[in-house]
Amino acid sequence: MRRPQLEQILQRMLEAYPHGSDFNFTVGQPPQVEAYGELKPVKLSPPLEPLTPFQTETLALNMIGSSRRLLKDLLTHGSCDTSFYLAGRARFRVNIFSQKGCYSIVMRRLETEVPTIDGMKLPAAFHEMSKEINGLILVTGATGSGKTTSLAALLDEMNDTRAIHVVTLEDPVEYVHTHKKATFNQRELGVDFDSFASGLRAALRQAPKVILVGEMRDRETVEIALSAAETGHLVLSTLHTMTAGATINRILGMFETDEERQIRIRLAEAVRWIVCQRLLPKEGGGRVAAFEIMGTNLRVKESILQGESEGKTFYEIIEAARPYGWMTFDQSILELFQQGLISEDTAMAYAVRRSVVGRGIDQIKAQRGEKTSDIEELALDAEYDKKLGKRPGRPR
Repeated sequence: MRRPQLEQILQRMLEAYPHGSDFNFTVGQPPQVEAYGELKPVKLSPPLEPLTPFQTETLALNMIGSSRRLLKDLLTHGSCDTSFYLAGRARFRVNIFSQKGCYSIVMRRLETEVPTIDGMKLPAAFHEMSKEINGLILVTGATGSGKTTSLAALLDEMNDTRAIHVVTLEDPVEYVHTHKKATFNQRELGVDFDSFASGLRAALRQAPKVILVGEMRDRETVEIALSAAETGHLVLSTLHTMTAGATINRILGMFETDEERQIRIRLAEAVRWIVCQRLLPKEGGGRVAAFEIMGTNLRVKESILQGESEGKTFYEIIEAARPYGWMTFDQSILELFQQGLISEDTAMAYAVRRSVVGRGIDQIKAQRGEKTSDIEELALDAEYDKKLGKRPGRPR
């Protein structure tokens, strides 16, 4: 199989599912496309079902090309990351990995158009984030939850409004920003720098005002990011955590116990915003984002410094700051339910505190004039009717 054949396969998969987000090649399965959170098989001619170890290895080698670095990573570490460009159609972020002695490939489709805050209907707090001068802004969530897209929209807002130098360190470059008011230098891991830590260290000598770090994967990267935030830079990055509290704890967990106090002090001063996001199944098909957004104030700083305690959890602090544009996941979920974007079952399934969401749903349903309970004709009511000499079901 040569590159033209690989391109034909990808074009067929794109035609079958224009809104597909991930292309999956696994031994024993046909080529699959993930569309709206579900894997769908794609029939090809000539057929490639199920895929054989030889076929997935051939696909992998076509994507690696002549790169010795990628081949070494795959053989040494069991996986490698690269990018793939389908001329005139799409760009992909590619991960090739070994499993049970065979190779599998997952290709994440990258959007070509840079998103905007308003176009994506992101919360209003993102406009406030774009005005920050220094400090640390973290966007967190599971893989595929849209962290990179949200950060791209945030950078686009800065590009429209601020004449600044922006350096991005990405794996790989996903959204290509044109120069508007801002000047962008976008660097790709493995091509322009060898690790996030070294790329970030070099960025400090490149006179940027804003630095995007694709992911804070290790302690060294976190330390340099904190130093950059403390010296007047605005640092944007991602982590694979689900809540604001978990984000703080994840960073603290990268350091030794005797360093915890110092890191807490640095985080309390550096953190400006933590945004956590999840994608929920949308009514009528597709997915919609729910957010937890936490800014900074004296209560947040105190909780970072001292740790969470009863009445001083990040959840409670965020909940109380709703008028300032902050929100918990539960508040965001209830807002989506009120707008009719998600079902009651989805709201309860993704709730952080089910009792809070349950009460909120009942209030929304009561405002709509809908029943808030399916319980009817209780035995106790029937006994009460007998005592009053009334027939069951008649109004009291």
